[in-house]
Amino acid sequence: MMESIETTTVDLPRFGELTYAETDVIEFPWGIPGFPALRRWLLLTLDVHPGFVWLQSLDDLKVAIPTSDPYFIFEKYDPKLPPYAFVALDIRNAEDFTLLCVVVVTANAEEMTMNLMAPIVVNLKSRKARQVMLENSAYSVREPIPRKSASAGESAS
Repeated sequence: MMESIETTTVDLPRFGELTYAETDVIEFPWGIPGFPALRRWLLLTLDVHPGFVWLQSLDDLKVAIPTSDPYFIFEKYDPKLPPYAFVALDIRNAEDFTLLCVVVVTANAEEMTMNLMAPIVVNLKSRKARQVMLENSAYSVREPIPRKSASAGESAS
């Protein structure tokens, strides 16, 4: 006999109606800087924003934070994560976690930056996460994201 998975449907101001299972929830036991009281989040990937993962708060549905896999944009990104990140999140193997970095987009998307100094570490097994500050690192909290050049078939108007 299969166990039924209980789902919840919410109406998200930015993304509309969404149904999720409790197993989809990522918990930030320590909150996120700037949002210390928001602990329950979903990771949303949208076809209209390829390459980005939205962190959608379940504690305040008005809060959604754009993030991305840093290696998708910065292939040579090589953070030295502090040991406490692995201990706090009970991470034992490299395949147990993934990294996301917060993306900041200015008005009209004129400029986009990524916070490479403080990646979000997500334990894929326990579904717990924490944003951690890299120690003794030259990475920036506002690393400009390179623009993709227009294809040769397009011309400036």
